[in-house]
Amino acid sequence: MKTVSWRVLAATAVLLLSAGFTPADEKGINPQVRKIVDEVSEARIKGIIEKLVSFGTRNTMSNPDSPDHGVGAARQWIFDELKSYSPRLQVRFDKWRVKKQGQRIFKDIDLYDVVAVLPGKTMPETQILVTGHYDSLNVGNRPPGGAPAGPSTDAPAAAAGEDGRGGGQRPQLTPADYEKNAELPAPGACDDGSGTAAVMELARVMSQYEFDKTLVFIAFAGEEQGLIGSTLEAAKAKKETQVVEAVLNNDIIGTDTAGNGRTDNSSVSVYSDEIMDSPSQQLARFAHDIGELYLPSMKVNPIFLQDRIGRGGDHTPFQLEGYAAVRISTPNEIYANQHHATDTVENMSVPYTTRVVRVNAAVAASLALAPKPPLVTREMRPGAGRGTAANAPETAPQQTAEGEGRGGRNADAGGRGRGGRGRGPMLTRGSGYDAVMQWRLAGPESSVAGYAVVLRSTTAPFWEREIPVGKATQFTLKDVSIDDLRFGVKAIGPNGAESLVTPYVFPQRQKSVIETVDQ
Repeated sequence: MKTVSWRVLAATAVLLLSAGFTPADEKGINPQVRKIVDEVSEARIKGIIEKLVSFGTRNTMSNPDSPDHGVGAARQWIFDELKSYSPRLQVRFDKWRVKKQGQRIFKDIDLYDVVAVLPGKTMPETQILVTGHYDSLNVGNRPPGGAPAGPSTDAPAAAAGEDGRGGGQRPQLTPADYEKNAELPAPGACDDGSGTAAVMELARVMSQYEFDKTLVFIAFAGEEQGLIGSTLEAAKAKKETQVVEAVLNNDIIGTDTAGNGRTDNSSVSVYSDEIMDSPSQQLARFAHDIGELYLPSMKVNPIFLQDRIGRGGDHTPFQLEGYAAVRISTPNEIYANQHHATDTVENMSVPYTTRVVRVNAAVAASLALAPKPPLVTREMRPGAGRGTAANAPETAPQQTAEGEGRGGRNADAGGRGRGGRGRGPMLTRGSGYDAVMQWRLAGPESSVAGYAVVLRSTTAPFWEREIPVGKATQFTLKDVSIDDLRFGVKAIGPNGAESLVTPYVFPQRQKSVIETVDQ
């Protein structure tokens, strides 16, 4: 590894002179993103949360017909407020008729997600989602018995939404209990008035600007009944083959002091999943880098778990449909207030919520201004033989670690040997002892000023080396084994905005079934 480090450092030094941009350009603060972060208003966030609390309850199962109380009044206010922010915001209800099912949906209901779309200029088909859930819940007094106070387990984690939590086992509530509790006071200031405030405040601020990609702001309903609204939205996106590049889901971002007294207003957790170099893990790494770049006083902590143990959130349905999605949440929860009448503005921290919203602003705006991530999978030609890459031309330009531009066919670039076969990633062994990376443009050519190769050890959580390579679409690290490191590539726009990293990930070997002949 020592040899690799020296070679990479030497390559970087050479390439800084030969590439069309420098690390300082790449890592610079974008003035538009800076302005967006600074314009997030603590006073407006507080006002939004107070207004949401004023509806008494936002329980999805509550009476929707009152003009000033319950879920119907709340969703209409969110809709009207979003409409007032900018004529460029396209605001709508996504409505579904959900059948009676399980213990929490004790009758057929009309479920409304509130959606606001800010169309992009040059890549409008690519969407960045900022989400939270506006519904709230009060589980009332539990049946006698069970474990002491802690994260509740009112329903199985797979279907429970926020209430599917690890901890002491407690008696399950019945459908009759949920029906009785539907009209109880459920202020939901932190869970998830804080996340809804993030969605709405970012819609207000960001709708005053233009972005290359489309921004979509969604306030989900039915989270507390088992991630219903987000599940329907994710399935709709998949069915319609929508291009969703990232989902930033905000849930419980309002407390900086935990129920055990632990206090920390300078960190936030970003949950992704457990799959190494998955799209969601790449999004979490991006949130860490960009969030701390624009808010150096905040520690943005990627957590390579899908969610808190035994619990769930609205990012999960998008992950299950194959999209990059993360949950942004406080590391300091107050379990005693969640799903009770004590989840009030007085029992949360609006200043901390504002800091987390600013992290969201930096990440969402940076993504919306960035190129699309490069493609690293071989594009198969119709009728092409197995292992032939459509984008392996006779004279594919490449750079080596020595910074030389080379022409001519690389025997491995098409994937006909050492680097694997078929539609695998375009990472090969070159002469047998080199790391040869190849990638393809995604999106408009004008959106990309250059690329950067990144690498790290196989056990490191974050990318450790970054090598600018200009506009080349192939790069060779001499005498570096592809078996020793993890590799990726990202695109960098003319404005310095960076795309998500696309990692080179090989599929796991499949189990073989060997036929034998009985003797």
